[in-house]
Amino acid sequence: MSGFLDQIFVIAKQRVLALFAGAPDCLGQIVSSLLNIVALLAVFLSLFAMMSLFERKILARIQNRLGPNRVGPFGLLQPAADGIKMLIKEDIVPLRADKVVHFLAPILMAATAILALGVIPYGRNMTPFAIDGGILFFFAIGSTTELSVFMAGWGSNNKFSMLGAMRAIAQMISYELPLIITVLPVVMIVGSLTPDAIVAAQDGFSLGIVPRWFVFTPWGAVAFLLFFISGLVESNRTPFDVPEGESEIVAGHMTEYSGFKYATFFQAEYFGMFAISGLAVTLFLGGWHAPLPFLEIVPSYLWFFAKLGLLLFVFIWVRGTLPRARVDQVMNFAWKFMLPMAFSCLLAAALWHYTGRGLAGWLWSLGFLLAIYFALSRVLETGKKFAPRTYRFAE
Repeated sequence: MSGFLDQIFVIAKQRVLALFAGAPDCLGQIVSSLLNIVALLAVFLSLFAMMSLFERKILARIQNRLGPNRVGPFGLLQPAADGIKMLIKEDIVPLRADKVVHFLAPILMAATAILALGVIPYGRNMTPFAIDGGILFFFAIGSTTELSVFMAGWGSNNKFSMLGAMRAIAQMISYELPLIITVLPVVMIVGSLTPDAIVAAQDGFSLGIVPRWFVFTPWGAVAFLLFFISGLVESNRTPFDVPEGESEIVAGHMTEYSGFKYATFFQAEYFGMFAISGLAVTLFLGGWHAPLPFLEIVPSYLWFFAKLGLLLFVFIWVRGTLPRARVDQVMNFAWKFMLPMAFSCLLAAALWHYTGRGLAGWLWSLGFLLAIYFALSRVLETGKKFAPRTYRFAE
């Protein structure tokens, strides 16, 4: 019975495809792709609606407020009200804007986020598009986000939009480097760029109870932390939402957007957050594998979404806890700390691998990372290096 529940969606898809058994192969492939696309959109559009409510509820709890409670019981219909509001709001385009570029920017951003979701394994035999080099595809398609942000800033013909776009692009490029480099140790250890192979490499338990997830190795724990921080930046989340600093540059590259176009940007940011969190689960948290042997009776896709939900909760928790960082602090942190630590994870993973992946490798890897961390902390200590600031034009 547990096996049937685990594969219920796979079986349902096979039964639908069986109806086209006598049709040409190309038609079957098209139907299979359409089923995957519809399932992806249904799941993550629903998750987006739920997150838009839960985030406000959780932030309200953190800040000792109530959150949405007027639309429906306990405010449960708030996402539907927000969607209707965005659909009926007027779409205002600046007179001197590049209307084609202005229109295409949110579409491109949403499309790339949805495509990135297509290569993540959500359960046993539940990868929507299992392709060789899926990790490479994920980052290749994700890198087009910078283009869509630049299109939004340039097409709006607004100095605040352009300034926000330049901030966003500088920030994204800076943190894409540690984001990609922290993935390389996993790819190096597994020897594959396929997400399914990476999840399969984390199967089983050490000592009968400890999962063989990469996050339980020193290099994996540090790489996961760096990956998660870089994901915060790439998703434009607090404390790294510098491109949309309301007190500085209005809404950044989205300043001149309204109505459903603005909602599309908003949705794309959440989809990007889902994609980054899903990839983190795949690379470091064992994908759809259970955390304990006796829990393997639970369907695999439930474990994946439980881990995904935990990471999304941390995204919200960080937003409700930390203040926004300055843009120079964000950039210094990327180039002076994140990047060297990301490269050190590569060397630590090599130490772990070539010393037998046992206790000795664990200790060598941990010692190397601690040495690099304390060296960087010593070199980058800036507490006594700040000169007194003089505000010449402040009254």
